[in-house]
Amino acid sequence: MSEKKENVFVRLGKTLWRWCKRMFLGASKELSDEEIFAVEALESPSRLAVKTFFRRKLAVAALVVLIALFLFVFVGSALIPIDVNFKDTNRANIAPVYSMRSVPAGLKNDIVSISGYANFTLGVDSEHNLYVWGSSRDALSRADFKNYPDILKNGNVYMAAAGGDHCIAITMDGKLVGWGNDTRAQYGKSNQLNADDPVIFWPEEFAENGIPDLSKVEQLVAGYQVSAIVVDGKLYVWGNKNACLNMASAMSAAEASGKRVAKVALTNSYCVLLMEDGSIISPDNHLRGESADSSSGKSVPNLLSYLNNRKVTDIVGSKNCFVFLTESGEVLVQGAARYGENKINLPAGEHATGIAAGTFHIAATTESGKVYIWGYNAKGQCDLSGKSADTVYTGSYQTYLVNGEGKLIASCGLKGYLFGTDGDGRDVFERIVHGGKMTMTIGAVAVIVSTIIAIIVGCLSGYFGGWVDMLLMRITEIFAAIPFLPFAMMLSYVMMKQPLSQTMRIFIIMVILGLLSWTGLAHMIRGQVLAEREKEFVIAAKAMGVKERRIAFKHILPNVISVI
Repeated sequence: MSEKKENVFVRLGKTLWRWCKRMFLGASKELSDEEIFAVEALESPSRLAVKTFFRRKLAVAALVVLIALFLFVFVGSALIPIDVNFKDTNRANIAPVYSMRSVPAGLKNDIVSISGYANFTLGVDSEHNLYVWGSSRDALSRADFKNYPDILKNGNVYMAAAGGDHCIAITMDGKLVGWGNDTRAQYGKSNQLNADDPVIFWPEEFAENGIPDLSKVEQLVAGYQVSAIVVDGKLYVWGNKNACLNMASAMSAAEASGKRVAKVALTNSYCVLLMEDGSIISPDNHLRGESADSSSGKSVPNLLSYLNNRKVTDIVGSKNCFVFLTESGEVLVQGAARYGENKINLPAGEHATGIAAGTFHIAATTESGKVYIWGYNAKGQCDLSGKSADTVYTGSYQTYLVNGEGKLIASCGLKGYLFGTDGDGRDVFERIVHGGKMTMTIGAVAVIVSTIIAIIVGCLSGYFGGWVDMLLMRITEIFAAIPFLPFAMMLSYVMMKQPLSQTMRIFIIMVILGLLSWTGLAHMIRGQVLAEREKEFVIAAKAMGVKERRIAFKHILPNVISVI
């Protein structure tokens, strides 16, 4: 208790001594740095504005979101490539999906066949079970390909093929079964068809009575609104005649040749027949005079003449190209190769033993047990080129490598679309990332340009006043009176008529946006500067001989930074 009383008396004595000292001797003329900031924390207006900003949680959250958006679009566009000219209507309006390459667990170790043409893929195992994966709901017909007929369940599938909007399967008792969209005679006889519609119906005897001997089924294939089957050397093709322009003459051409059909290949517009003797029939002679590219590195000026002296062992079709495999292991590609399908990636000395084709990519197995893939690789479907496998299967944008025991070794290609696709089959997520980069760039540059102009005009007008203020404000009002939308329409028309690059057009847009959007901010800055120029610190600066430009932009401007 005595110690506490003693401390109180000590503190009281020190306080009285300090008061007396200041009364007779005055305050200390020299203060330490700590004493200075203890008396008054002197801060610049800019630093104070920054501190005030970071005290506001909502403002900080908005800043974080803005920085995250910039990082997302700029880093994302560098990591995610995009082909601005890409279009594939077969993939239009796909819902968000990320399972297009996810082979079902029950099929992975027991693959007999894989068939994929569009957004989904079919697979059959050795126990005749059917598997469906990918985006299985058709955007137009709303049919779900995973809901296949009950007759195909419980190990009753001998063979299956996936088309653009339909599927065809053969049951263990030989019956043809179809599901999906049937409005163009893809299977069965739809009530929506008229008598004069350009379609061919499927073979009713196979649908009702079945194929007597399944061992004589040599091929089942489906394309966009068209399907085909080869049974005992005879070809049957059905579906939309407008989807395969020479399908009507394909069967008659095969019969007229007197030869047995081994296989048929379908593209988006035509079909080609491979006969059992290794010859090629081009219905309606659509390949007459057509050239092709060879794996030997040379260009073949006349494909049909070149193949007359050679035996073809296999044919497949991508979306726009036909691929031919000769007995000698040579691969030839004919068609509109948009994405390098004709740049055949077979090393010197390698001879192909099998071929497969997706929408825009082609794969081949070789005698050495390697797989080589070429063509469109934006989705990574060619990434496994050079790997070892016994068999290669292709989906639309996928590649599957399988060993001799039917086990999936590896797969590559498109997994799906995070945000789905648009009406032209383009990845919405990719377009958001790259479009966001352009939008953020245009917005940022336009804001910077407009802010610089507004600061210069507002500071000069507010500080000097008089005729300077009158002149600058009239100019500001002229710019503010320009209607943005009509001006933008006229600018767009003018730029269309000029031979300007895309980059130059975007640069002009950024500058124009900046030149038309500074007026409101300039008015606000002028008003704040008018108020600040009458304060004591401005008068003091003038008395010290500070230049007018420095007063306006170094002394006054930081005090109105909160408006900017």
